[in-house]
Amino acid sequence: MANEKVLLENGFNVIESFKELCKNLSLPRVTTGLIGALFSSMGPGMIVMNAAKQGKLSDGIAVSWIFAIFFFAGLATMFMSLYYRTPIVIAFSIPGAALIGKYLAGGGNIYDAVGVYIIIAAVVLILTGTGVIKKIIERIPLPIMLGMVAGVLLSYGLNTFTNALKVPPIYGLMVIIFFAWYYFKSFSSKIPGVVVALIVGAIMLKVSGLTKSAPIVWEVSKPVLISPEFDIKSLIELGIPLFFMVVGVQNVQAIGVLLSRGYNPPVNAMYTIPSIATFFNAIFAGHAAVTAGPSTAICSSDIAGTKEYRWIASFFEGIFWVIVGLLAKVGVESANLVPAEFMQVVAGLAMFDVFISVFEGAFNQKFRRGAMVSFFVAASNVSLLNIGAPFWAIVFGILVSVLIEKGDFRLVATDK
Repeated sequence: MANEKVLLENGFNVIESFKELCKNLSLPRVTTGLIGALFSSMGPGMIVMNAAKQGKLSDGIAVSWIFAIFFFAGLATMFMSLYYRTPIVIAFSIPGAALIGKYLAGGGNIYDAVGVYIIIAAVVLILTGTGVIKKIIERIPLPIMLGMVAGVLLSYGLNTFTNALKVPPIYGLMVIIFFAWYYFKSFSSKIPGVVVALIVGAIMLKVSGLTKSAPIVWEVSKPVLISPEFDIKSLIELGIPLFFMVVGVQNVQAIGVLLSRGYNPPVNAMYTIPSIATFFNAIFAGHAAVTAGPSTAICSSDIAGTKEYRWIASFFEGIFWVIVGLLAKVGVESANLVPAEFMQVVAGLAMFDVFISVFEGAFNQKFRRGAMVSFFVAASNVSLLNIGAPFWAIVFGILVSVLIEKGDFRLVATDK
């Protein structure tokens, strides 16, 4: 077993990886990174802006918040992609942003919140360095983890086909084109079907008059430095649920996705690098960085080409995110130009092959009952004690397997 008590697993030479990237550039890999960036910046970016409005933050702090979570996540994603040659995307906690919005609306302040972010990052680094994180992850049965991932991703697939049935002339056409494109193998191997569906959908939105016109001011972000304050009440009210979102929910999703796609994820690095990014985020009012499940799923999907070079897609998502961070105000304004349903359909189509591998891994081996409970709990999207459903999916899934699938635990122990 690899040494658990390290902050970063060994990786590749970054310069050599960049040379490999230049040799293996392809349109599918670049466009997959763009799709991941569009998906992660449009809807989620609006959630952050809504949280800023709830907290009655100034426009300057709100833009600084957006700048931080995209810019530093982009740099971290580029590093992870080059160093591990694995499609790992660092992002920010989307449910965490909603939680922070409630905290700020309830009388909390951004200075105490920043203090909470810093403490969480420090605690996660300590747990990672002592080997606690990796030990916990390695003891979660893979089917239960994948059942949770399947439940989390379910809404993306449902949204795709719900929108397709509700608006057939646009979203239904996008779905039809996506699957029809597979028939033309010589073209689909070079240009992913989801890219063609995206282009056709955008044209149909414009023809149908569903795009919005709004003035966009092109200017580089001006981040604002925030001095942290430390408050026990905020640490309990905001810090505890946010900690569990980071440790037990967000990163675990990405680990499960990578395992389902046949990768050996660098677990410690997937906690360490986001924690380091969180320190930088906090300086400019940004909240906790995490390893992103949905974006990692998009970049690790078959549309990014051969498995060996899908990390190029995540690298380019990192580049696009740095640009979004530098042009934070432009990015937020651009998100208003198309309906939210459009990116829901694009994201669902981009993850279609991931759905297949995740469901196969969850229900085709051991721990099937625990995996099924994990799936349903995660799909419910109901929080308990301000902790998201994915965390409880793992907990209840393991409990069920302990009760009625003890033999599977013995088989796993024997296999090891």
